[in-house]
Amino acid sequence: MRSRPEEDAPLPALTSAEAATLDQYLAVIDDLARINPARGQHVYGALRAAQALTAHAAALRDALTLMFERGEVEVHAETLCRALRVLGADRRIAQLHLPD
Repeated sequence: MRSRPEEDAPLPALTSAEAATLDQYLAVIDDLARINPARGQHVYGALRAAQALTAHAAALRDALTLMFERGEVEVHAETLCRALRVLGADRRIAQLHLPD
């Protein structure tokens, strides 16, 4: 399978807090995808994902708090979007949609 061009691109330079934010954001998306009832998974797997969601949401909050406390008060959307594409966020987000 060929990878998409943006997935072959290098990850843009991020602060450690930005990297932690993106990591936790993607973990939250993965948890939500496993909870998505339209995906037809078992209740136990959804329950475990819901339990993990709270921990990942708290870690996301902590990463954003750290950014703010360090004076990183501006979100550099273009850079963060580029990093999310390199990390495969599009594929992960697609798992949140309802099937046609």
